[in-house]
Amino acid sequence: MQEPMIMVSPSAAAHVQSLREEGNFGPDYGLRVSVDGGGCSGLMYNLEFDHQERPGDQVVVHNGIKIYVPMKSLLYLIGTELDYTGGLHGKGFHFANPNASRTCACGESFSV
Repeated sequence: MQEPMIMVSPSAAAHVQSLREEGNFGPDYGLRVSVDGGGCSGLMYNLEFDHQERPGDQVVVHNGIKIYVPMKSLLYLIGTELDYTGGLHGKGFHFANPNASRTCACGESFSV
């Protein structure tokens, strides 16, 4: 079986589900993951809840989470895993992106 173009770790999937419940988002809501210019390394990740596919979106479901990826962001995100950690070394979502040649210390921006 082929790996999806973007993956969600089990811990990230559980946290997304928890946030969906806390925010009263219905089960039809997934994550919109995109890349824009900005941040200290040149490119910045954007992550938000969404429930509608837009023209040009690629839609992936991994570990029960629907992910909407705009076509312009897809090349930067292929093979990326969205993870969530709640430990002492930084609580939050983290992107493990094999396409990134450099990332910043905060983990929210990268360059290719």
